[in-house]
Amino acid sequence: MKDRVMKILSTMNNAVTVEELVSKIEGTTVKDIEEVQKILNEMVQNFEIYYTNKGKYILFENCKDIEIGEISVHPKGFGFLLLPGDDVHIEKSMLNGAIDGDKVIVEVIERKPKLEGRVIRIVERNLNNLVGEIKFIHGKPFMILEDKRKLVIELDRRSTSDCVEGTIVVASIIKELKKNYYLARVSDIIGHKDDAGVDILTIAYKHEIYPDFSKKTMSEIENIPTEVKPEELNGRRDLTKETIFTIDGADTKDIDDAISISRKGSNYILGVHIADVSHYVKEKSALNEDALTRGTSSYLADTVIPMLPHKLSNGICSLNEGVVRLTESCTMEITPKGEIVDFDIFESYISSSKKMTYAAVNDIVMRDIVQEGYEPYVEKLKTMNELAHILKNRQVREGSIDFELDEAKIYCDEFGRACDIKRVVREDGEKMIEQFMIAANETVATCIANMDLPFIYRTHDVPSEEKIQDFMKFVSILGYQVNAKLKEITPKTMQNILDQLRDKKEYETLSANLLRSMKKAKYQRENVGHFGLASKCYTHFTSPIRRYPDLLVHRLLRKYLFEHDLEDIRELEPKIDYIAEQSSSRELAAVEAEREVDDMKMAEYMEGHIGEEYDGKISGLTNFGMFVELENMVEGLVHISAIGKEYFYYNADIMAIVGETSKKIYRLGDQVRVKVTGASKQEKQVDFEIVGGEEENGDSESKSEI
Repeated sequence: MKDRVMKILSTMNNAVTVEELVSKIEGTTVKDIEEVQKILNEMVQNFEIYYTNKGKYILFENCKDIEIGEISVHPKGFGFLLLPGDDVHIEKSMLNGAIDGDKVIVEVIERKPKLEGRVIRIVERNLNNLVGEIKFIHGKPFMILEDKRKLVIELDRRSTSDCVEGTIVVASIIKELKKNYYLARVSDIIGHKDDAGVDILTIAYKHEIYPDFSKKTMSEIENIPTEVKPEELNGRRDLTKETIFTIDGADTKDIDDAISISRKGSNYILGVHIADVSHYVKEKSALNEDALTRGTSSYLADTVIPMLPHKLSNGICSLNEGVVRLTESCTMEITPKGEIVDFDIFESYISSSKKMTYAAVNDIVMRDIVQEGYEPYVEKLKTMNELAHILKNRQVREGSIDFELDEAKIYCDEFGRACDIKRVVREDGEKMIEQFMIAANETVATCIANMDLPFIYRTHDVPSEEKIQDFMKFVSILGYQVNAKLKEITPKTMQNILDQLRDKKEYETLSANLLRSMKKAKYQRENVGHFGLASKCYTHFTSPIRRYPDLLVHRLLRKYLFEHDLEDIRELEPKIDYIAEQSSSRELAAVEAEREVDDMKMAEYMEGHIGEEYDGKISGLTNFGMFVELENMVEGLVHISAIGKEYFYYNADIMAIVGETSKKIYRLGDQVRVKVTGASKQEKQVDFEIVGGEEENGDSESKSEI
């Protein structure tokens, strides 16, 4: 019954009464109605759904102005509700007693230019994973929490015998001595705060991302071979004579996908060959338990905390050049219009001909520059690039949404300090691999969906009309008129909106805002399609080294397609549900940790550039100032008092910061020149000021008269 209730609620964007909900369940009895009410009460209690002030029920993800998540409180008193898209800024007066790390329900009270909210309920105070630095005060050991929560944590002296001041530790609560004053015991030592890499590990531990595997797992991997044995090849298709290669970043060590190409008349035969991790990670093993607990690999600046031990991720499972590796392959016959007209999914083994890099491939397909050793592969790479553009064009025709959001790459020196930051430019090589992986993921998902078997899908639901309307209002305040039919929101609707905004100076900010108006992608057993990709059926098959759902997909393919085992398949459903929920949760934790590490390392890098000047673009406006993003994607705050000599204020009606006397304005997307006035690795923030004040800087648009 709960599944039926969830299914109905997931299709309804508006809150409903219990009577309205029951009316949509066919054949209900009085007993059923009582059960529905009980289920709703439990779901409200477990914060799975929201109970409105008007006595109605709605999924949190469908609430226009209600969000649930973890709050991060800044040392200066204000906070942010951490969300996969945009964070919700919360003024100190709106925290309602919430402290850093609390799980809270927040009402969004303002959407422009950035989300503003207030805490309406504290759901849970997490005291299970305390991470911080040891300080001795009057001879007693205390813990200064890394997340700056306003709690006093005294440590049991016996548990700190191996610690000195400055040691970063994990602790667990023993008891509460008085309000917000706790006694805790050190459960793990991360290292000293001055040791290289401890800063990143501190954030990882805070998000329950742990570098060490269990003793049972380390014992199990001793029995895992370092090379494929001949008997393991039985029953698999031999692809070692085919030209198959990998394309990755130059520093990639965990290689889980390889590709091949050939022609069949005017059609293309694309092969996507994925490391068969499921052959080594058995379902009831400690290795599997650790992998599921992690859910994903975490890429934190220059540090990788893998889902699987290196013996697998960089060794026997990695499709390294010139060695035999076990794979699961998906070959697809694709027409010149990008239509997949035939496919095959099978167990195989390959020997990669070459470990290629994106840089070298981009030189070939975009600039006709051929590096040494790539000569035999030039024609195949150009054919692949041709096919990738065909697939992309088909996606665009079907409505796939391309937000074109860039990322930053942070480089660290031998001591772990950030020494450079660069904007990552995605060229044809990266886009080619992306297109091929999408094609394989979609093909595998469609195959199993057509068989109506229990499966795990990567889903992205249709955004709510209200949130898209809010975005359109946001655009109109900026002075732009966008034509879009919102009664039936389709991927083409979103694509059309982006196309109309593409030439605007605020495009990057607008694109990011539109993305945040959409629902979050997640894993689930029910296939509701992938809105962003305009795909009716999608899964994750191509990265089993670093994502647990892909590993599950490989197991299910073996069960259904290779072993033809269709017994007791419905018993898989609760197991898949659990894995989907766990994987979605751990993915979110990894994303939050990655963002936090990026913020910290960017601030650390800018600590060495205080006093220097840069050109930047206004990426956000608030009543306390403006956010400016530099070319390397470092974002800092220009406080309202650091804009110019005159008094400036934020005008919400025109979404601009305005000079009281001069009436000069700063808007989203304006180019400005800034000086770095402060940076704090500890606070994870960068401060700017406008160079020369309002009289000399900003382009003509940014300082036009009102």
